Amino acid sequence: MQTVMLLVIFALASLLHGISGLGVTLVTTTALASIYPLPHAIILTLFPSLVLNATTWLAGGGRTLWQNFIYYGRRYWLLALMSLLGSILGAKLLLWVDSAYILLVLAAVIGFYVISSLLGKQIRLPDTKPVLIGVGFGAGVIGGSTNAMSTILMMYLLSASDDKNTIAKVGNMCYFLGKIAQIIVLREPLMALSNSEWQLIALLSAISMVALLVGIRLRRYLPQARFRQLILVILTVLGLRVGWQGITTLL
Repeated sequence: MQTVMLLVIFALASLLHGISGLGVTLVTTTALASIYPLPHAIILTLFPSLVLNATTWLAGGGRTLWQNFIYYGRRYWLLALMSLLGSILGAKLLLWVDSAYILLVLAAVIGFYVISSLLGKQIRLPDTKPVLIGVGFGAGVIGGSTNAMSTILMMYLLSASDDKNTIAKVGNMCYFLGKIAQIIVLREPLMALSNSEWQLIALLSAISMVALLVGIRLRRYLPQARFRQLILVILTVLGLRVGWQGITTLL
């Protein structure tokens, strides 16, 4: 029964990820964190997320895999590099700091962004190297420790571009590098997984891939305004979820 529930969670999250470029790590991690300890929940989501992030980044958009790699890598290499470095530190914090505090900080960041957007005060960040470095590193730290890099990264990407394909692809380029950082830091817990857990991860990766491809097709029919609204709804629900989880853990 639990396996079926996990398959449904990953399928829905991957469908959402295909549509919006956001969702698989946030939704699956917060859902799994109510079943497993946060570090173990992140480990279970690592490889399904890695596959989906790479696919969303490199596939489609009117370019080949190599053209996407060059095009987005050349323009956003500094953002991606800082995301990678921040994710290494974030993954280490996951092992050092009580996850309840990390979840509460995350909930506060989500709340600030959603409220500002609803009030019409969209956060616009200048396209300068200091901003890229700060956003990339901060997003990496949050992503490495909570699997929610997109919460901070979207603040920059939604301000820097109105193109939903660019937002999805640049975001997933950074998410992918964040997964690589987590694998490096969490290699010992990964090696300790049982054969049955690896089989579950393989099954979750397969169902996620199928749902992602369906979501990518649906993205073509999603207006830009709906795209932004969808992201705000996702962040609101997940922000409430992780905030409550952090409070209950402390209590």
